[in-house]
Amino acid sequence: MIKSLLSLLMIFSLTLTFQAQDVLAQNGISWESLSEDEQRVLQPLADSWDQLPAERQSRLQKGAQNWDNMSPERRERVKRRYERWQSMTPEQRARMRDRFERFRKLPPERQKELRRLYHWYKSQPAERRENIRRRWQNLTPEQRRNYREFLQDFSPEERRAIRRRMREASPEERQRMRERWRNATPEQRRIYKERLRERNRKQ
Repeated sequence: MIKSLLSLLMIFSLTLTFQAQDVLAQNGISWESLSEDEQRVLQPLADSWDQLPAERQSRLQKGAQNWDNMSPERRERVKRRYERWQSMTPEQRARMRDRFERFRKLPPERQKELRRLYHWYKSQPAERRENIRRRWQNLTPEQRRNYREFLQDFSPEERRAIRRRMREASPEERQRMRERWRNATPEQRRIYKERLRERNRKQ
């Protein structure tokens, strides 16, 4: 979940950086119609500008308009994200676009929860972030599916309480909880969820 979540939110963050417009230009934006400042920022794309989709031209123009107002730190982050995007294969970019489209279709509350998780993750020490990535990468597809299925029926507040409880538990307790869920029947899982909800309501 963490790896796909980070990938999805990386492209979401990139798109936010460019301040995508709600209504995108239907016709392309000519290079000549850009201001001098916009052309200066977008100069590396000058030769291929006319081949870009209108939607991307609009995003890039908006990003160029905001460039001078960005702090040096934010500019550096944007540069790194753009370089990472440029280094991707067409297949990787297609997957990222697909993840972003799926994100955009999520309910606003779920989008808010994912943003909150992303900021929480970024606030963790580098060693903890690496441990989270490694744990997720070591899960089997079935384990990842079980984890998603376990969380999808809970509200954002309930999911936060569950994650907090998991963080506070010892490694042995976390392992027991995972094993109990993995081996439970559908009926046992339903009962387990109800108990979790009841416990969260009492807290």
